[in-house]
Amino acid sequence: MNILERFSNYLTAIEYPKEKTSWNIAGIIKGQNAFYKFDVRDMFNLSDGTLAQKGRLDSKADKMVLEIKNKWVILDLEELHQHIKKNKLKKVYVNDLISKLQWTINLKK
Repeated sequence: MNILERFSNYLTAIEYPKEKTSWNIAGIIKGQNAFYKFDVRDMFNLSDGTLAQKGRLDSKADKMVLEIKNKWVILDLEELHQHIKKNKLKKVYVNDLISKLQWTINLKK
């Protein structure tokens, strides 16, 4: 089962893009009522073994989804982009973001 299929188990009202775009799946997180477009991709290892994810400032997605061990971390892309621009960052770390961003959801697997 790929990451998109695994994450889809946590959504209702699922939609997929009709053409190639920066989001992979849209829907409502179970137990909530807002509809979002999600960027859901596997993380990759940097040369030092650190897990990483690339993102774009012009993404059409509303949220970025990261799969970390026993949970899903969902970041708000607008808030993330503002944080990156305000602090003139080129690289950010997930553990830092969780404490610095207000709109972050952790979903237990």
